[in-house]
Parts: sequence; structure tokens; C-alpha cells
Amino acid sequence: MPEPTQQRTQDWPDSLDALVAAPEHHRLLMENDHVRVLETLIPPGERTAVHTHRWRSVQYCCCFSDFIRRDQAGNIMVDSRTITAPTIGTALWSEPYPPHSVENTSKQLRITTVPCNCLISRAVRG
Repeated sequence: MPEPTQQRTQDWPDSLDALVAAPEHHRLLMENDHVRVLETLIPPGERTAVHTHRWRSVQYCCCFSDFIRRDQAGNIMVDSRTITAPTIGTALWSEPYPPHSVENTSKQLRITTVPCNCLISRAVRG
């Protein structure tokens, strides 16, 4: 699932942060000056708004589903039906995700994400 990005993540506006741009699909589980823990929950048939994940992270696969990730122009970046699905309970390393949306094409999709950054922008926190 990880995808390297060539863009500088600091160039992405805070308004595209997952919690700001797609709050109906991202929930803050915990945050302090050292860590941020997000839950991504996308019900079947739903599509997120365009958003980013600015920091490298560990993603824990709680419940997997087929999905299509599109860039901000709508081009397909990943169609999970063409890759090997992670095993439920697997932790995965992820590079930052540039502006994208995710469409859940099957059953419930739930991922817990722990970004690896100690300096989360206060502007993003609100």
C-alpha cells in the first residue's frame, strides 16, 4: 500500500490534512506533542474528499476492503484489486500520501495510522 512521493510534503496546504479535508472518514484517537493516532473508516460505497497524509507512518490494518485511490485530478493511483491484500492485523510502513481520495468498492475499510513525526503543525490541530 505505501507509495513514495516526489513532492515536498511541506508544500501541501494544512487545509488538505486528513482531519480537516475529510473528517467524516478520519477520526483523531489521540494526539500530543509526540504522536498522533488516526483512525480511517470508509464504509462500503463511500469516497473520501481529497486529502493528504503528510508524514511517514505506520498503518495497522484493522479491516481491509477493496479500494481505489485517485490523485487530486481523479487519475487512478492504486486499485487494490490488482495488489495482494494485507492480512488483517498487519502493520505496514507508509510514505506520505500526496493529495488523493479513496473510494471503498467492497466491504468496510478501517486502518489505524500513527504518523512518525513529533512536530505536528499547530495550524493543523486547529
